[in-house]
Amino acid sequence: MSRASREVERRILRHLHDRRSRARLREIHAHFLRHGLDESNQVLSHFISVCRSHGKIQYAELVFQHAQFPDLLLFNSMIKGYSISGPFERSLSLFSLMKNRSVLPNEYTFAPLIKSCCNLCNLRVGGCVHSEIIKLGLEHKSSVKIGIVELYTNCERMGDAKKVFDEMPHRDVIVWNLMIRGFCKIGNVDMGLCLFRQMRERSIVSWNSMISSLAKSGRDHEALELFHEMRIDGAFEPDEATVVTVLPVCGRLGAVDVGKWLHLYAQSSGLFRDFVTVGNSMVNFYCKCGDLGTAHRVFQEMPKKNVISWNTLISGLAFNGKGEHGVDVFEEMVNRGFRPNDSTFVGVLTCCVHAGLLRKGRQWFSSMTVKHKILPKLEHYGCMVDLLGRSGCVREAYELIKSMPMKPNAALWGALLSASGTFRDVQLAEHAAKELINLEPWNSGNYVLLSNIYAEEGRWDEDNT
Repeated sequence: MSRASREVERRILRHLHDRRSRARLREIHAHFLRHGLDESNQVLSHFISVCRSHGKIQYAELVFQHAQFPDLLLFNSMIKGYSISGPFERSLSLFSLMKNRSVLPNEYTFAPLIKSCCNLCNLRVGGCVHSEIIKLGLEHKSSVKIGIVELYTNCERMGDAKKVFDEMPHRDVIVWNLMIRGFCKIGNVDMGLCLFRQMRERSIVSWNSMISSLAKSGRDHEALELFHEMRIDGAFEPDEATVVTVLPVCGRLGAVDVGKWLHLYAQSSGLFRDFVTVGNSMVNFYCKCGDLGTAHRVFQEMPKKNVISWNTLISGLAFNGKGEHGVDVFEEMVNRGFRPNDSTFVGVLTCCVHAGLLRKGRQWFSSMTVKHKILPKLEHYGCMVDLLGRSGCVREAYELIKSMPMKPNAALWGALLSASGTFRDVQLAEHAAKELINLEPWNSGNYVLLSNIYAEEGRWDEDNT
């Protein structure tokens, strides 16, 4: 390459890594084509890397397809690009092409290749890639080892993951976190906790992962104790994930003081300002504690709101028996231009049930399909059957059940049976009871309820077996 060509190449590479490169990709491409640098794999690999970072993987593919003699650097750039943005299968097909062209892979080929196998959760292909790594003697490379552990943990093959992990002479915090997450994912939280205790060095991800796993396993007290331990340790401050994980634990345990401390911390640290998830968790926490005034104040103070924010407050009001207030919040949400989803309608219909708002309930249930194009699910039908039944419209509730596109569950028939008993529609009660007995023959409560209905009618000789 001549001195002039080298200077052009340096200039192109400088432009490629400039802040304005995203808007100038085509211009830069035309520039190196004009100077005949499309045969320079170095320029092409840098161009592909920049395309990848700007989410232009299809453009990168087009450039790659026109490369006359793609080398290892170029293949690695493309394989890495597809391992990040997908389609992940393309990484695997590029690896096959690479082998067919006798281009010898290295560790920088295999790390993203294994990542694609992880994303696809394709253990069979991942195992083949692992074999290739061993064949080439690259299994001791750190990035490759971590990738293999991630593959096996993602595919829930913890025996294989542990074998690779145990053979690693140097284990960084990333691979420890992968193992902890993997064991917790398959339900072996004790093993995850055991590994956590063995760690010499932890990250905030380590703490969050373990606290979250304990909470998801119903071990809220241990989760809260571990959070206290993290605070005493002092190496890390709680982040967004910590707050979002621990606040629901506080709500379930009634740990109001800890929840309030997290509230103050989130405000002083900027987490409340920066993350809508933190505000949502606060609203949920105060609703669970029955402090609706603070829940509403936090909601109003949130700098940003999403549909989950509104859903959380509406459901919280329903949970606390404040149905009318919940309906008001729902109407405010719609008026402000937020688009409700199916969870929103579960919340507002539950509010209607608790407040006995039959007209509103009918109105919003109808608007789901007519106005908002949301198909009702079993939960929505359940709310409406409950609302109609409590309002004495038992026949209408039965017609609604018959119109459902899915099979009614025991909860729906149970609500209808209870309402039929309350409003003395014995014929409908008998029908609901038969459906319930078919679904839950082991549930003695259904027999008792029907028996009580017969007793109130003075039909002592009825056989409801």
